[in-house]
Amino acid sequence: MGAIATREPQQDRSRATRLRLLEAALDRLAELGWTRTTVAVVAEHAGVSRGAAQHHFPTREDLFTAALDYMADVRLAEVRRRGADLNGSTEAVVDMIVSFYTGPLFRAAAQVWVQAAADEALRTQLVPLEARLARETHAIAVDLLGVDESRPGARETVQGLLDMARGLGLANLLTDDSKRRRRIVRQWATILDEVLPR
Repeated sequence: MGAIATREPQQDRSRATRLRLLEAALDRLAELGWTRTTVAVVAEHAGVSRGAAQHHFPTREDLFTAALDYMADVRLAEVRRRGADLNGSTEAVVDMIVSFYTGPLFRAAAQVWVQAAADEALRTQLVPLEARLARETHAIAVDLLGVDESRPGARETVQGLLDMARGLGLANLLTDDSKRRRRIVRQWATILDEVLPR
């Protein structure tokens, strides 16, 4: 009985440490970029020892891939939750999708993508995660927009929206692009209302 009582708090502490490391990794990546975000920097930001960090994530790639996986789960849950509150406005849906790609979590993901382009081991870990994220984001967009994907061009139009949103996220990495982005969101909503079969 005593062993079980002490094991559960230890498991809770372990989960809490892991979560702090994942959040710290995303925060540091978004703020400092790939090169300056080391395991030691993440561990310090999370308030844990480097040894504790390496206990949970043996390599830097393991840490950042797990952080992106965690980020994807959190962001997709947030998009689903926010989507349930939208009033059916195409512009509100487009704005929410664009915000998915223009925030600090996307900034962190972009840092890892750039590194993965030149690092085969990291790319191997990242590609399945990105494929899952793309599928789930696409499905959410179809659902929120009420699109009938059996109609010709519908799937490609939704994918174009997601590609445009990702491009706006990349543009936002260097400068605050929010003013121009608002106009683009309005225009894309108008286009979607005209061309998407629902």
